[in-house]
Amino acid sequence: MLRNIAVVVVNGFLPFEFGTVCEVFGVDRSDDGLPRYDFAVVAGEPPPLRALDFTMQPSHGLERLDEADLIALPAVSDARFQLDADPAAGPPSAARRFPEDLLEALRRAVDRGARVLSVCSGAFILGDAGLLDDRRCTTHWRHAAELARRYPHAKVDPDVLYVDDDPVITSAGTAAGIDACLYLVRKEQGSRVANGIARRMVVPPHRDGGQAQYVVQPIAPSCDGSLRDLLEWLRVHLDQPLSVRHLAARANMSERTFARRFVADTGTTPQRWLIGQRILLAQQLLEETDETVDTIADRTGFGNATALRHHFRAWRGTTPNAYRRLFRGDPSSPPSVG
Repeated sequence: MLRNIAVVVVNGFLPFEFGTVCEVFGVDRSDDGLPRYDFAVVAGEPPPLRALDFTMQPSHGLERLDEADLIALPAVSDARFQLDADPAAGPPSAARRFPEDLLEALRRAVDRGARVLSVCSGAFILGDAGLLDDRRCTTHWRHAAELARRYPHAKVDPDVLYVDDDPVITSAGTAAGIDACLYLVRKEQGSRVANGIARRMVVPPHRDGGQAQYVVQPIAPSCDGSLRDLLEWLRVHLDQPLSVRHLAARANMSERTFARRFVADTGTTPQRWLIGQRILLAQQLLEETDETVDTIADRTGFGNATALRHHFRAWRGTTPNAYRRLFRGDPSSPPSVG
């Protein structure tokens, strides 16, 4: 269930990261046939709460967290100190600790089945609450070493955009928060809703959480736009057999140069990018059509149902038929052919 959303602000919250959560969940898009969320901003500390040179006075207190399906925690400017501080300047200042009543409210929420989602250094609040212990998680790459040092039982991955270790979702810096929010919308409410929100926001509808945080350049920086054009072409030709040799030739590059350029520009390999796009298309077809798994495998370029099932399980942790039944809310319905 993803209907009741609360975003928690504390002193030093960062406006952009706060705004990304508000933009995804707080805007009424019902005129486009998209869900309207019951959205609230919650004071995690006694208000007014400062951010840069302004303050905020949220209208809700921590009791609002008791009814939330999702609790989001934006980045905080002073949630941590730099581990690589200049030794000559003396020891770093003491790490900030967050209010115990906030931490207890988060623990109660998770215990009753709510999800929590952090953006960037918001992960330190989850760490203080003990919610990262024995879980995979991430944060901005500049803060990852400190997160791992402070919470040694957390399994910190500094290289990815976001991690879903249900019910805890953590994301890297800034725009990765949008990716994590849209990922959760897609997971709970399907491709149509996630794509509709992304379209209104004018952002990519999906970036795989396993992509690298640090990308050397934006996609297709060259003046001729060759890689940008190739990616657009690929999205409408996913049903075709596509090899790195074929793609490199289409981009007028050697295979080695193409592979290096693709990773530098997108943060992932050509093969992983292709599989991810094919999985997304398969999800959409499973959600919105009654086509058989064999037909979907053919339309998405996997070739046969066995290959689709293999990759779908590896990427989504379930089978195509189980995903279709679960998404449609009818676990008792018979599986489709294939």
